[in-house]
Amino acid sequence: MSLVNEMRNKMVEMVHDLQDIICEAIKTIDGTMYREDVWTREEGGGGRSRVFSEGNVFEKAGVNVSVVHGTLSPEAAEKMGGGHQLEGKDLDFFATGISLVLHPINPMAPTVHANYRYFERGAGQAEGSWWFGGGADLTPSYLFEEDAIHFHRIHKEVCDRHEIADYNRFKSWCDEYFHIPHRNEGRGVGGIFFDNIHGSSKQECFEFVNDCAHRFLDAYLPILERRKDLAYTVQQKEWQQIRRGRYVEFNLVYDRGTKFGLTTNGRIESILMSLPLTARWEYCHEVPIGTEEEKLLTVLKNPMDWLGA
Repeated sequence: MSLVNEMRNKMVEMVHDLQDIICEAIKTIDGTMYREDVWTREEGGGGRSRVFSEGNVFEKAGVNVSVVHGTLSPEAAEKMGGGHQLEGKDLDFFATGISLVLHPINPMAPTVHANYRYFERGAGQAEGSWWFGGGADLTPSYLFEEDAIHFHRIHKEVCDRHEIADYNRFKSWCDEYFHIPHRNEGRGVGGIFFDNIHGSSKQECFEFVNDCAHRFLDAYLPILERRKDLAYTVQQKEWQQIRRGRYVEFNLVYDRGTKFGLTTNGRIESILMSLPLTARWEYCHEVPIGTEEEKLLTVLKNPMDWLGA
């Protein structure tokens, strides 16, 4: 194995293995099979997209893996993130990662998103030429505080095991990143988000990212099991659709991954996989005071410290 490409190979193997693990879990819960598309990108590389649609538990669930390389345009370099502009140098790049979004049918069960990725500019050997990013966040339509606490606790446990990680910083970063400025509200109740992680060694960063990624099911499945079979009303389903509209607004207007994919000629169906199957926009929609819907909005406008950390 080439020492230059060793981390690339480790990450590629990790994201493909994790995709298999997560898809097997979804298949077992949902009782349905995914559609798989293996795709190539003209400029270099490709990916494997797996999407569940209109199942027994999930309205839509997608788990994507991509391994792409090529030459960035200056515009794409600006949107790549990581804080490494390198003064316009080393526009050749390599990127791999896993990205998933699960949208349950039941409005009492939250949507969840996670992604973990690795970038290199040039050969990835120069200072500032490689970095990791990722995280996971929870987006409920109805707030169950114990669910948010569980999700955050799992991610804090992971962060506490690695010197490179800082839960409090990553939690705040998540709240700031997944904010919808034109609504003045968060997309959800957060989790962790990090970018530009490049500590003392690639291996140290990889171990943290690998640990996070493999705790995803522990963070989400207990919540899903508690909520997926709860009773709900037509009005509660409509509220879920409105919240999904907010999800769409963030992903299409602000999400850096969406912008990067579109400016590097990514596969459109894979880039937009994160969008829900259905969503709703009501003109001048107002939430009655004292309702569960208002309770959620209050938290989305005022992020909480779920663990008292």
